[in-house]
Amino acid sequence: MSQDSQHGKWTLSSSEDEENEGSSMEKKDTMSLVNKQRSSQQLGGSETKRATQGHQQGPLKFEGVASSTCSNVGALLLTKRKRCPEDAGWCLSSSDEGSDSESKRSCGAEGMGPVKTRNPGPGERNLLRKAEGLKLPGSVGMSKRQKVEKPDEVPDLWDMLGRAEPFRFHLTKVSGIKQKYNMGALHIKDILSPLFGTLVSSVQFNYCIDVDWLIMQYPEDFRKKPLLIVHGEQRESKARLQKVALPYKNIRLCQAKLEIAYGTHHTKMMLLLYEEGLRVVIHTSNLIHDDWHQKTQGIWLSPLYPRLPEGSAESDGDSVTNFRRDLMEYLLAYRSPSLSEWISVLKEHDMSETRVYLIGSTPGRHQAHLREKWGHLKLRKLLSEHTLLMPGQESWPVIGQFSSIGSMGADKTKWLYSEFKESLTRLGRDSKSLVKTEVPIHLVYPTVENVRTSLEGYPAGGSLPYGLQTAQKQIWLHSFFHKWSADITGRSRAMPHIKTYMRPSPDFQEIAWFLVTSANLSKAAWGALEKNNSQLMIRSYELGVLFLPAAFGLDKNSFKVQKQQLTESKDLVMSFPMPFDLPPQQYGSKDQPWIWNIPYTQAPDTNGNIWVPS
Repeated sequence: MSQDSQHGKWTLSSSEDEENEGSSMEKKDTMSLVNKQRSSQQLGGSETKRATQGHQQGPLKFEGVASSTCSNVGALLLTKRKRCPEDAGWCLSSSDEGSDSESKRSCGAEGMGPVKTRNPGPGERNLLRKAEGLKLPGSVGMSKRQKVEKPDEVPDLWDMLGRAEPFRFHLTKVSGIKQKYNMGALHIKDILSPLFGTLVSSVQFNYCIDVDWLIMQYPEDFRKKPLLIVHGEQRESKARLQKVALPYKNIRLCQAKLEIAYGTHHTKMMLLLYEEGLRVVIHTSNLIHDDWHQKTQGIWLSPLYPRLPEGSAESDGDSVTNFRRDLMEYLLAYRSPSLSEWISVLKEHDMSETRVYLIGSTPGRHQAHLREKWGHLKLRKLLSEHTLLMPGQESWPVIGQFSSIGSMGADKTKWLYSEFKESLTRLGRDSKSLVKTEVPIHLVYPTVENVRTSLEGYPAGGSLPYGLQTAQKQIWLHSFFHKWSADITGRSRAMPHIKTYMRPSPDFQEIAWFLVTSANLSKAAWGALEKNNSQLMIRSYELGVLFLPAAFGLDKNSFKVQKQQLTESKDLVMSFPMPFDLPPQQYGSKDQPWIWNIPYTQAPDTNGNIWVPS
């Protein structure tokens, strides 16, 4: 392998990379590479299950096994990670293995300390009363150290949620970092815990799914509740998923229609129906162990939406952001009877507290007014209608941060600096003509050194599927690249699978808007204009939420940027929490973007391993 400076020139070993538009990175969004010490052994269960269970210690070289919903690329590397039992109740949370001490993973009311109020919403008040008297599984027989642990030493659920107000934006918990950086962060077991509601049924939308692991994330009492899994699997991988799900009589599968080549079902969302109401969770994590372990991921957690009174008008219960309407339209795009039932559920609930806007992508060639319902044209429309261009803002930069990259074309004018830039730089109706304004675009994507020195080491690169053949065709793009750094959240070594886009001020003290989404930097995810701009072609399903100052009652057309991770200052209540450091630092002359299908053998990673794709 050869590597030149200025983020250029590589040579490929024996790996393959699909050349087609939007294919390789979207289809390989996340690959859970595992220790296959048993290379000649027949493994039972689904490939997905195998992909997330091979964590025992093994030899220095082993063959990677990809999950059934992920890529088929193997690697020679070593991972030595400590596994905690997946059936360890529903402790808040079991994601902290390897950090601080075992005692901090205690379950039960004693371990969590008293439940504190945070001005809960109407539907949450009953839950709070229930939680105060709750004795949870695992509370008997705790160690003496656990019993005498001070309540303020254990993260409190309601306090964590209170810290996220009013934005309700969280990161996922990361094992191996200081506990203070997990304050306010959530694990999937936290999201699914009984403290959030008495579950009736749920839907999980995702790309990469380990069914066995997913079921174990639900509290024991909820594991047999009706569960609908919305996926994009086809042919052999669909058959494997059906086989794995078959023993679970409560699971139904819904296949998302993918009628355009190389599209994926990339959306990551939960719909959780409780006796007390409904909750919507839009996030960036696949439903596999590795995505909730040592990666940087984002979550938007809705309020608990109460049921509307009987006899309410059909228009009742939507928010000023039209969140419920847009979510129903998104579900309608699947054309599935299974999801029609959930559209009825949405109609029955009051979502008026929602302050974010929904931005989705659905496969198709969208024409006329339908173009503005999806992808980057939906973002453009919202920024046109719900922001105002203030003096000087026309030159504010744009930041895009992502975990995979599609083909951008021969130069920046083909898509990035034309239609996509026009959508990202729109501020108010008067900014339409500013597409030619010199607006810096900062793209945040990990370097090889970021990956090498990460908590996971080189295996983290399996979730950063930027392929060689794509990279070689767009060396020009790499001059826009900036390193991953997240000291503010303690996650500089937790590689990003989160995807975010924003418009900061030149001094990075304010942002005009912020978007967290499943959409990577690709035409397949965001859409590309065709036929003299008369239609928008999108290949994949994607979903995210947009934060705009006006929806949060701010007179000023920007959010302040939160300067520190933890604060009790009331002055920072309306400061937006950044998941990574601002300003981003541009690649140096020796930095290389992570390319996942070439070998890295000159320097071992954090765990002493090398990376050799097979």
